Amino acid sequence: MRVFRQSFTTTVQITRRGLALVSIAAVLATTLSIDVGAQQKKKEQASRLSGEQRILHVLNRLGFGARPGDVERVKAMGLERYVEQQLNPGAVSDSVAETKVKDLPTLSMSTAQLYEKYPQPGQLIRQLQRRGHLPDDLAAVRQNKGKASASQTVQPDAGESMTPDAMVNKGNEPDSSAGGVGKNNEEYRRLIRDYYLENGLQRPQRITAELQASRILRAVYSERQLQEVLVDFWTNHFNVFAGKGADRWLLTSHDRDTIRPNTMGKFHDLLLATAQSPAMLFYLDNFQSASPNARVRPNGPNRTRAGDSFLGRLSGDRRQRRMMDRYPEIRPVQAGTNLPQAPAQPPRQPRGINENYARELMELHTLGVEGGYTQKDVQEVARCFTGWTIFAPRGGGAAAMALMGAGARENAGKFYFNARMHDEGEKTVLGQKISAGGGMKDGLLVLDILARHPSTAKFIATKLARYFVQDNPSSAFVDRIAARFTASDGDIRETLKAIFFSAEFNSPEAYRAKVKRPFELAISAIRTLGAETNGGPQLHQWIARMGEPLYLYQTPNGYSDTAESWVNTGGLLERLNFGLTLASNRIPGTRVDLKRFAGDAANTQAVDKAGIMDRFLNLIVGGEISPRTRETLLKQLDQEPGRPIQSVAVEPASRADSLRGNDGNDIQPRQRRQQLAQADANIADPVTRIVGLILGSPEFQRQ
Repeated sequence: MRVFRQSFTTTVQITRRGLALVSIAAVLATTLSIDVGAQQKKKEQASRLSGEQRILHVLNRLGFGARPGDVERVKAMGLERYVEQQLNPGAVSDSVAETKVKDLPTLSMSTAQLYEKYPQPGQLIRQLQRRGHLPDDLAAVRQNKGKASASQTVQPDAGESMTPDAMVNKGNEPDSSAGGVGKNNEEYRRLIRDYYLENGLQRPQRITAELQASRILRAVYSERQLQEVLVDFWTNHFNVFAGKGADRWLLTSHDRDTIRPNTMGKFHDLLLATAQSPAMLFYLDNFQSASPNARVRPNGPNRTRAGDSFLGRLSGDRRQRRMMDRYPEIRPVQAGTNLPQAPAQPPRQPRGINENYARELMELHTLGVEGGYTQKDVQEVARCFTGWTIFAPRGGGAAAMALMGAGARENAGKFYFNARMHDEGEKTVLGQKISAGGGMKDGLLVLDILARHPSTAKFIATKLARYFVQDNPSSAFVDRIAARFTASDGDIRETLKAIFFSAEFNSPEAYRAKVKRPFELAISAIRTLGAETNGGPQLHQWIARMGEPLYLYQTPNGYSDTAESWVNTGGLLERLNFGLTLASNRIPGTRVDLKRFAGDAANTQAVDKAGIMDRFLNLIVGGEISPRTRETLLKQLDQEPGRPIQSVAVEPASRADSLRGNDGNDIQPRQRRQQLAQADANIADPVTRIVGLILGSPEFQRQ
């Protein structure tokens, strides 16, 4: 933890030089220069955690921290009973959290419905033009700007060279390839906005905004805290980047249908769900992986992608009959049918075998980088997964297909196996022969092999032990957890139970040994103060500023769960700023009422500083803070007379308002999108300042 102290010391120096937070820097210089070695020695001398420490430990690790009253509630019901309850979330009522997310409509929509309701502007314009439905005013602007197309730079595909924020907002404007219409053309943007409003359409970035809001709201309010922690864990383990092309539309289903139902089931089932997740297939390019000998006619001059301009050239019943014959999967899905049938031709021209998914499947999802596989295994696994693809992967034809009945709408953006793209030859994976002619079973056999491989048991056990216990778990502990994983046939719940009831998990060495990631820090701060939030974009922007924008980690390994990745000068300064901003009610949509904890003692000039300090230390860090830290914080209160704390009316903010611009449109005006509250060194109220500093202290940064 020495790096923790050094980084904060550097933060103080930068703060003094560049940000002029002089009074805060004075506190940090003393408060955050804690003798971590002495604390560790004290831990080692303790033979066991106290009853209240065990409760706090469980609330911090199996959840996102204690809310006011949680420690007493768990103590009354019994700690072991609480842990068992969290391991069986289906038996826990979660009405509050469900109420909080009910006004986020995208969460319950199918991918095809998202494609139709939230189209990408440039793609929508192309569809309208091909079908002859482009409004005259848009057509005129398009024609006038046509000559500019040659001099304009086409936006790169997401995932190439755009920043995360730029990538997630890429769908906000029509792209420059749409007839040469520049994204800076205000008239064109106004016409697009008007067209969306008139036709009941909304911009696609709302999909990501609502998914992010749902993660925040459920983490703050859910009684199924372990479920939400595991959603966070598996979302990073099976990471998908929202900024890559169609994944903006596909991630909602990935969260709802792939991750959440499988957090505590069999690992094999979770692995299969992610292998068939359209979001994963698109992110790692497997949807276009095909055998070089695939029985598919290449697209000629008169052939285009299914559901795109081909639809525009057909009309009426003839178009419907030809599409039904050529693509049987767009017919209405019969009751009891889990997957649409394979079409006669793939949605796109195949580009050969793609090894991305095969490599990440073994390196990041199952075996681990030292799991014993070779490059030849990567190639063979890639062959096994050829034909695992997506119907209408980019949603280009979803709106047009809506004219053809429910089948097309339901199946756009869904997984299916295309036998014509599959490599039917014999393969050998990790020494096991997979016979020729297996079709989709080839991939299923690979998943069986990987899910039950000893290297997978060790890799998953290591990640779970590191996530829930400490950054460097002992090899003996990992081996025991791996053995339980294997004996239970990859039962995640049984594996977690072995962790939670182990001596290692309940040891003093594991207590407050983990550094919170930004998402964990933000959620725990809101919970510990009993705050109300709408989960809106301003809160997510703060999480992003601290380094963890949700669904925007570009590489497949996901966000790190070890301290060394998060303890750095810039990140720690932002954490301090976040604590001060939250305590002073400067995050729109999130409200705290400190008076409910400070009481009447804060209403007079003769403030009981020590008493108020103790109240908030008990509330925020369970009273566990060094005497030196407490003394330094009290000195901050002595710098100026205490002022009365104004009561804050804590009411749930409107999610709809936070996700809608001033003009009623769902797109945030630029000035609101870029609004980020800044910490103020001159916070007048000493209690607000002291609460913010406690939230920024090393004691609260650890869990």
